[in-house]
Amino acid sequence: TDYTSVIEAMRKKRVDIAFFGPMSYILAEQEAGAEAFAVGIRAGTTSASYKSVIVARCGSGIRSIKDLKGKSVAFVDPASTSGGLVPTFMVKRETGQMPQAYFGKFIYAGTHDAAELAVKNGTVDAAADADITYERMVAKGLIGRDTNCVIAQSSPIPGPPLAYRADLAPELKKKVVEAILNAHQETDISGYVPLSKYVTVTSAEYQSIRDMAKELGLTKEQMLK
Repeated sequence: TDYTSVIEAMRKKRVDIAFFGPMSYILAEQEAGAEAFAVGIRAGTTSASYKSVIVARCGSGIRSIKDLKGKSVAFVDPASTSGGLVPTFMVKRETGQMPQAYFGKFIYAGTHDAAELAVKNGTVDAAADADITYERMVAKGLIGRDTNCVIAQSSPIPGPPLAYRADLAPELKKKVVEAILNAHQETDISGYVPLSKYVTVTSAEYQSIRDMAKELGLTKEQMLK
């Protein structure tokens, strides 16, 4: 139901392999010995990266992060990268304040889709999301570019990795990696977004996420709550 549950399941060795967001992976690395080994390349691109976007109701007069002072805003989840950490970093860099202090009302919607729909339905003035979800929902007609307007976007974020428990047998890890890296040759590997293939990835590629959390002074407990 949420990233925290997956991390706890891996910590208790009820889960061997999991698909994490970048920030939840960092937390899983700390809490459950998770080890990133593969990341998906988005179809039609050569990149695994994506971006965080902040959207506002079109026609509301909100055109930038600074226009959100005193407004009602929804993020996704404290352990979400594009819907939690990165938009928090964007707001802090732009305004000098944390979202809880800058916005008039601040909530977590629970899912990316719910955050977008909250804007469309007028429940909140703006919301944070991933560009992946935004484009997928537009394509499905769930939201429109005439209802949910992007007012800010982040720098590229390292893609969400597949990770296994570090204490798995080396022989098993090797088989898992080989299976995942070659899966596109036998089946459609697309899931939440269309993917062309998986490539190897390492923990070091997520240092920018660690740096953001450190600059914001976020504790492990704050990111997991």
